Amino acid sequence: MHKLIEDLNWRYATKKFDPSKIIDEDNLNIIKESLRLVPTSYGLQSLKYLIIESTELREQLVSASYGQRQVVDASHLIVLCAFKDVSEEDIDNYTRNIEATRNLKSREMASYGDFMKKTTSSMGSDDKTTWNSKQLYIALGQLLTTCATLRIDSTPMEGFNPAQYDEILGLDAKNLTSVLLCPIGYRHEEDLNQFAKKVRKDQQDLFEII
Repeated sequence: MHKLIEDLNWRYATKKFDPSKIIDEDNLNIIKESLRLVPTSYGLQSLKYLIIESTELREQLVSASYGQRQVVDASHLIVLCAFKDVSEEDIDNYTRNIEATRNLKSREMASYGDFMKKTTSSMGSDDKTTWNSKQLYIALGQLLTTCATLRIDSTPMEGFNPAQYDEILGLDAKNLTSVLLCPIGYRHEEDLNQFAKKVRKDQQDLFEII
């Protein structure tokens, strides 16, 4: 069996973390770099990842997480956030970054920037938020796979109150909204879910080659 498939079979949605086990700095940096490399539409990266270590702050988030203790007991809680809006300044900063990274002449990316500005300006506010939010599911998939490769447990979560998270974390003032949660850490030996067989459809039921 290929190692990637072994890793994906190893992972599961951890229900109980061991709070005594903390992710070391080297592995945390690998996770951060993996998330930095996530593909996004146009490469704009209209997203932000909040890595919450503070137990006190995470305790405040439990009620907004419908009582799910993973947000506290995991080594770290990652809140995947989307930009609520994409401004012309965001696009200008991006094109300047392209020019600097690829050693291009100043304003060489101007036409590409104008194209992105035209596209985003045609979107309503809610459409921009939705567009950015959808890209976080790509990030979540990459995060889960990265953690599995490192043998770090993870729990993808949509089950929380985004409005309450936004208020507690002060996200409105940062042009952000919370979209997904992913506590990461190490499974508790008492979490019986780790011993359950993974249930998935057969390939023949999932794929159709045309």
